[in-house]
Amino acid sequence: MTTTASTAPLADARALGLAHYAARGVLEHVLARHGMTFPQQIALRSAVTADAPQTPEDLVSQVRGSLKADPADIRAALDELLTRQLIVAEGVHLRPTDAGRELLAAVGAETAPVSARIWGGMSAEDLAAAGRVLTLVAERANAELAALDS
Repeated sequence: MTTTASTAPLADARALGLAHYAARGVLEHVLARHGMTFPQQIALRSAVTADAPQTPEDLVSQVRGSLKADPADIRAALDELLTRQLIVAEGVHLRPTDAGRELLAAVGAETAPVSARIWGGMSAEDLAAAGRVLTLVAERANAELAALDS
């Protein structure tokens, strides 16, 4: 089904959630083939893309900022990555291994064609508008969450 500007529903929390879970479902399908969970992938990506070595607490903080997940669950994901030797401890820091980098690259290669089909054909203007709206929604939701946590 293709929608046009005149038939598309207005963006709201339900539409955002449905889009998120549909896209996440695609990624989780690929991750499952590699024996990996979504939180593990987010933690590994954080370790791989960091500019400097990260402590476990640095990674917990980064992943929590992205997933809003319980720190204990994030630590469990880090422990699983350590067990699988996708990250290793070097003193107080964790760093990704070659195997971790290769796994992340393999997942990226598998999801790239699907992502191209999902995102393909959308105009730059539509993508820019969606980007602005999603950024604003995330900022406002993060502010509300921070107020709830206070």
